[in-house]
Amino acid sequence: WARMEYKVSSFEQRLISEIEFRLERSPVEESDDDVQHDEDSTGQGVVPFFDSKLKHYKVFEGMPVTFSCKVIGDPKPKIYWFKDGKQISKRSEHYRISRDADGTCNLHTAAASLDDDGNYTVMAGNPEGRVSCTGRMMVQAVNQRGRSQRSAPGHVRRPRSRSRDSGDENENIQERHFRPHFLQAPGDLIVQEGKLCRMDCKVSGLPTPDLIWQLNGQTIRPDSAHKMLVRENGVHSLVIEPVSSRDAGIYTCIASNRAGQNSFNLELIVAAKEIHKAPSFIEKLQNTAVAEGNPVRLECRVSAVPSPKIFWKKENESFTRNTDRISMHQDNCGYLCMIIQPAMKEDAGWYTVSAKNDAGIVSSTARLDVHTQWQQPNTPKPKKVRPSTSRYAALTERGLDVKAAFFPDSSPLQPGGLVESDDL
Repeated sequence: WARMEYKVSSFEQRLISEIEFRLERSPVEESDDDVQHDEDSTGQGVVPFFDSKLKHYKVFEGMPVTFSCKVIGDPKPKIYWFKDGKQISKRSEHYRISRDADGTCNLHTAAASLDDDGNYTVMAGNPEGRVSCTGRMMVQAVNQRGRSQRSAPGHVRRPRSRSRDSGDENENIQERHFRPHFLQAPGDLIVQEGKLCRMDCKVSGLPTPDLIWQLNGQTIRPDSAHKMLVRENGVHSLVIEPVSSRDAGIYTCIASNRAGQNSFNLELIVAAKEIHKAPSFIEKLQNTAVAEGNPVRLECRVSAVPSPKIFWKKENESFTRNTDRISMHQDNCGYLCMIIQPAMKEDAGWYTVSAKNDAGIVSSTARLDVHTQWQQPNTPKPKKVRPSTSRYAALTERGLDVKAAFFPDSSPLQPGGLVESDDL
């Protein structure tokens, strides 16, 4: 089974694209000593591009591997190599990095090891921009017994484990081992206390890898709140329900088989449980009567967490905004009121205020009666106001001064203004 090219899955291709996107925007260690660039683009150059790209290979451990590509750009690009997103040093003894005069760039290892399994990215950069491409190397372990038995004259050993990677019938067959490789892994998670948390991953490898999950280095044992599942499509899941504050921390998933092991980490942050309290009335609307031409206020007080949305309506007609005569107000302490000034005969009727949040909805209804004001002919009497300890009852000769009611130290409110006060 010599070095063989293959195609990566669409999911692996997405992972590769994410690695390249991040690398092209990250700082890097210095590259080739013989290439120097000015800091700024002149606008006259050519952004680097690949005349030929890296390929994907499957190899046996111990075999030599060379990744090659051809890069063109002006000025001559600097070249950087990475394995699984980590930059490969120019001084590496395991990998030999070279570059030909025609722009061909090579990364060579004389003997692939199981640790070489991974994604290899080459990035080319000059002042005009950066470009990258990635090749995947899958390294298969060699079974020692398979080698010795196969060397016997005329004997071809049948594989004990089947694999989708099986090669040509004429090929010398040996038992195949692939170290685990995560094709899918979750990122960091934020989950609210009491909710469900699911961590999904997909892993390849031969023999089929065993998985263990750890929280802060301690192996997680299945219990009523923690379950490990494996679906038919090969996706492994850790399901936590309900999530508690004790579940917060660093999770590690370790996949292992005879060829080696692989792992990934993620952090689970458990958000505090949000307290929800359905709205309820501390004080309901009261039936009210008013003389025509006088101001009137319909008021109540509500309690809710989080703060509710407020809706007013008269019989089947909703109030959506303030007008010159009718205005709706609320403060941060649950006080609600509708002010009508001056009241008119057509204002009489049933009024409903509703308070709604995620936890529920509550309504209060009261009747407003408007009667004709009796006056003696030609001797208009000044309006008399019953003394009140409430600072909301700021009645004046001209009616209810809303601004004075809500802000005693300020000037009268212009018609149509909406008042909101934090200290009501």
